[in-house]
Amino acid sequence: MFGHNFEASTVLLALAVALTTAGLAGSAAAAGMKRTITMVAVEPKGGTTVDKEPFPSTPLPEGKGYALTSPDANGRWEVSTYRWQPNQIIVNQGDEVTLEILGINGAEHPATVEGYDVSFTVKRGELTTVTFTADKTGVFPFRCGTHQPAMVGELIVLPGS
Repeated sequence: MFGHNFEASTVLLALAVALTTAGLAGSAAAAGMKRTITMVAVEPKGGTTVDKEPFPSTPLPEGKGYALTSPDANGRWEVSTYRWQPNQIIVNQGDEVTLEILGINGAEHPATVEGYDVSFTVKRGELTTVTFTADKTGVFPFRCGTHQPAMVGELIVLPGS
């Protein structure tokens, strides 16, 4: 008889813990999480000399997002672009999102998150912090207004649970 009561008590305790935990998890998901994403604004570069690789004959797309420097007196040429790293951010609807973006290359990067009332400017050597609530689901480009078409990323907001 003692074993039966012990088993029933254990089952009731486990059920109470499960229901309490489920209730807390549901509340946390509905309210969203605090998410901090660390990013950088960078300029990957590559270079060589014409004796190793010929200078490309096809021009790059218009805009300041790509740069192709003609060979110098020594035959050295370079190619570069600007990027957000990471360039894809995935959060849930309702999350409080904080972007901490360090400017490494480029004097400044004035940027916006389309579909959200979010704009900011990242400057070289400075940490820019932007906080907003991801209250709309979908895919929202964030782009530097200066370095198009390359410096574009995506904020992906998944439906909250």
